[in-house]
Amino acid sequence: MADVKKQEKDYTAEVDTLLPETKSLAQSGNLEDAIEKLLVLEKQTRNASDLNSTTRLVKEIAQLTYDARNYTLLNHNIQVLSKKHGQLKAVIQAVVELVMGWLQEIKERDGTERWLELIETLRSVTEGKIFLETPRARVTLLLAHHHESLADSPTPASPSPKESKQTASDLLSELQVETYSSMERREKTEFILEQMRFLIMVAREKDAEKGQEGQSNAIGGGEGDWVKVRVAGRKVNETFLTQKENEDLKLRYYDMMIQYALQHSEYLDATKHYYKIWETPTIKAEETGRGREALEHIVYYIVLAPHDNEQSDMLHRLSIDPALVKLDLHYALIKCFTTAELMRWPGIEDVYGPHLRKTSVFSSDKHWDDLHKRIIEHNIRIVAQYYTRITLDRLTNLLNLSQRETEETLCRLVVSKTVWARIDRPTGIIKFRQARSAEDVMNDWSSDMSRLLGLIEKTWMGVNAAQAAQARIKG
Repeated sequence: MADVKKQEKDYTAEVDTLLPETKSLAQSGNLEDAIEKLLVLEKQTRNASDLNSTTRLVKEIAQLTYDARNYTLLNHNIQVLSKKHGQLKAVIQAVVELVMGWLQEIKERDGTERWLELIETLRSVTEGKIFLETPRARVTLLLAHHHESLADSPTPASPSPKESKQTASDLLSELQVETYSSMERREKTEFILEQMRFLIMVAREKDAEKGQEGQSNAIGGGEGDWVKVRVAGRKVNETFLTQKENEDLKLRYYDMMIQYALQHSEYLDATKHYYKIWETPTIKAEETGRGREALEHIVYYIVLAPHDNEQSDMLHRLSIDPALVKLDLHYALIKCFTTAELMRWPGIEDVYGPHLRKTSVFSSDKHWDDLHKRIIEHNIRIVAQYYTRITLDRLTNLLNLSQRETEETLCRLVVSKTVWARIDRPTGIIKFRQARSAEDVMNDWSSDMSRLLGLIEKTWMGVNAAQAAQARIKG
């Protein structure tokens, strides 16, 4: 294998003469003789760096063996020709692309076994060659889809569905397509999305196995594959997805990122991904279809997300969005979280429960329990705004919780630094204001005095100006 060098001789005339002769020989049943003659001239053209003639001869060798349906000889010739001393890169690339064009026809006509043999030959030839990285990726994708089909429709001789899925995922994961300069951005993105899809499929398989009793070898579950999903997701250029022609890729990408976020209960990330989907022009235009569904999920997951500055900002921006006003129930739910008032859980259950429990989100008991937690946390933040001290019994009554649940929730918010609180157990009093030092008190007093003196000075100047104006009028 070598780079293109200066052509020493042109063998076009010899090739034009030989090709009809070898084709006639092959058709008469003398395939090996025809190939032998082609190989003799191929060596001469290769040594003379005649790229066009070498390409024609190599492609003719492959074509004759394919027409004769001699797949054993075809695989052998592909391997041998690609390893010839001084073989030109463009020649190898041409024959690989030619053979790839036959794959679908071979699979339909001659069966999967012949197809797999040719696939493995192409993978062997393209291995480690940068100039063939894109054909290798395409062939590997075909093989991965084959293993996926075995998992969906296993045969007696095929591996177990789990092994087939793992094999398919491993085949695609070994491809670092983000570094391929010869591959177009859209095709590159499609490959990364396929890698993510296979990883999610394997991760869910392992998680399901972990949930079964007696599966001692599934302790880790699919967490390792979920981490790979996140890593693969970072390779996708989200700016590229915003282009109109890539809308299908955008929807696929954010759908898988939502699956990842929900797997780890990252509700705020799920909200952001649904927001990206909702911003898509074709989705947003469907006010009663996918657009409404995306907006509803934004509402569901933003109220499920733990409180922080980013969540609060998104919540308030969503509350003033004109599109949300059209969804009465969801608008009212958002208003409950943006209003500085206590929410009673029994009342929330009565008003929103019948509708929310029918949705795909809150039909899950975990999500329903998380909503209850967010309402309790909201109530504690409101209490902390209006109270400096409150008895534990009174707070327990306001939250409709037991004393133990109240303490656990309050401790969780203190640890996350959402509120500042201290519990005096002997007296049963909770303090929501931190004790201030003498220095803090004096600083506040000094600041207040400075503002007061400023107001006095401003008032005095106003009085002087009015007296001067009256004096001029009298004079």
